[in-house]
Amino acid sequence: MASVNKVILLGNLGADPELKYTPSNRAVCNLRIATNEVFKDKTGQRQEKVEWHRVTVWGEQGENCSKYLTKGRSVYIEGKLQTRTWDDKEGKKHYATDIVAERVQFIGGGKEGGAGGGGGGGNRKWGDDSSAPMDDAGPAHTDDDIPF
Repeated sequence: MASVNKVILLGNLGADPELKYTPSNRAVCNLRIATNEVFKDKTGQRQEKVEWHRVTVWGEQGENCSKYLTKGRSVYIEGKLQTRTWDDKEGKKHYATDIVAERVQFIGGGKEGGAGGGGGGGNRKWGDDSSAPMDDAGPAHTDDDIPF
């Protein structure tokens, strides 16, 4: 049976990107993206619900996110869900589900006078990191590559 693991987000950065490098010197950028839903409650009052998403961007694409994105900037993300597990010092198991970005598109202007710092405004697209090793599920990496 076929299956699909696809996430699409359009939201705003809640913090500046955090760029780190794995021991093998591979870039990994962590983004905190907020999306919001506006609706009317049972009494007809306008309500807004904010949902926070953790996004991981690997390789050159992650370096570009760190260079050109800042808190508050709108961003479009396509990726997949990935769940990590780890045991804490007391042996308790923890789970975290993140979005691993396969495509990031910067929306609107940004640092250095526009998207991508080239002066002109508009959107800048970053496709898959072609320099990263790939497997059928996307960039090949292990939990050992994640520096957090």
